[in-house]
Amino acid sequence: MLVTWLSVVLASRVTATMRVAFSDQREYKLKLRNRQIGIYMRQSLVYILLFGCLNLTAQSIDFARGADISWCSEMEAAGMRFYNFNGQETDIFLLMKQIGMNAIRLRVWVNPETGYGAWSDKADVLAKAQRAKQHGLSLMIDFHYSDYFADPGRQTKPSAWSGFSFEDTKTALGNHTKDVLQALKAEGIEPLWVQVGNETASGMVWEDGRIDWNLPESERWLNYVALSNAGYDAVKQVLPKTSVIVHHDNAIHDNVWFYEAFKKYGGKFDMIGLSHYPDWETWSISNTTAASNLRKLHDAFAVPVMIVETGYSTWDEKRAERVMKDLLSKMEQEEGCAGVLYWEPEVYGGWEARQLLDDGTWKEGNKGQYGVKVTNHGAFNEYGQPSAALLAFGVTTGIERTVLDNVDTECYFNLQGQRVSKNAKGIKIVHDGISYRKVMYNY
Repeated sequence: MLVTWLSVVLASRVTATMRVAFSDQREYKLKLRNRQIGIYMRQSLVYILLFGCLNLTAQSIDFARGADISWCSEMEAAGMRFYNFNGQETDIFLLMKQIGMNAIRLRVWVNPETGYGAWSDKADVLAKAQRAKQHGLSLMIDFHYSDYFADPGRQTKPSAWSGFSFEDTKTALGNHTKDVLQALKAEGIEPLWVQVGNETASGMVWEDGRIDWNLPESERWLNYVALSNAGYDAVKQVLPKTSVIVHHDNAIHDNVWFYEAFKKYGGKFDMIGLSHYPDWETWSISNTTAASNLRKLHDAFAVPVMIVETGYSTWDEKRAERVMKDLLSKMEQEEGCAGVLYWEPEVYGGWEARQLLDDGTWKEGNKGQYGVKVTNHGAFNEYGQPSAALLAFGVTTGIERTVLDNVDTECYFNLQGQRVSKNAKGIKIVHDGISYRKVMYNY
């Protein structure tokens, strides 16, 4: 009961952005990971332990802070590993939780074995979803309805559906959606959110569901809406309480018109998803504009709006940290914002996935190299550790940080980070000069 009460009290104090910052006495260069990152860990582990004792569940999420880490299983199979702030190899899902994230997004492809390889298919998604569940992370499922990435410039129909009529395609889309979700449900996994299509500003499952701007308005939306609704209905048949998201690719634009037309022709959604990748130079303006456009969508449709994809180059990690903290701060001030998810932050060391080129051929990917710093879209450093960009995705309970450098005897701290005696009653953090542990004293 005490822990439950404490969780409620602490959760009520969760504020906009993570206050665990790096000390001014050191530079976050990470050339020597144990020397510099060790300092950060000693300063912040009290916070991490306390956050762990909150035991937040999916039902308690008011604001999602998370990441799409769909590539992680493919990276692991290639020999890539992930490390915590102290340089210890750590399961990527646990690491997301330790950062302070509470949600994971996983993409689903229909039959990627036909070209890309057996990643992000049903079996791969189920295995990763089980890991997310194990670590208490809420789940978003992102259906691409393709064998490869779907986005505004490419919404390729799955090869297995290539000869289908429109009605057969609609049926196949619904069946695929139910098949994946039923497999998850059978394992006790019920996603909080499901995307029916990925970045569908130009429609989905081309040519069947393409939005043809040369057609009269009354015609151009019909097939896209019908396919999207087939996904929506399929989700509700399996998971009636799950929020269904329709995803647009650009939060910089005012997209009210898009959802007005979508809804006018019968489109259904419970939530709006947006991608937002801040401009390199004018990132603050980008974030402000995205927040404003998010507010317009919320006001127009009275549904939550989530930034389901974001990212920023981490070549300059301190700059990336400022950008992400600015974004999280602005979004958390928006009543209608349901959260922010970073896209594929776990990439590092020059790792690249296999790519389908415009001419239909495949470019083989690159295996990442530990210790090699290159420019890519991930948010991990060259040592496979979270970079400063991800600090914004943690939460603070308002507990003061306690610097524990040079402690060589056992000492005790209360939940405010203040030194207390060994015999003080209640929950305390104990540091013995080497490790930390959470204890409760009732005498």
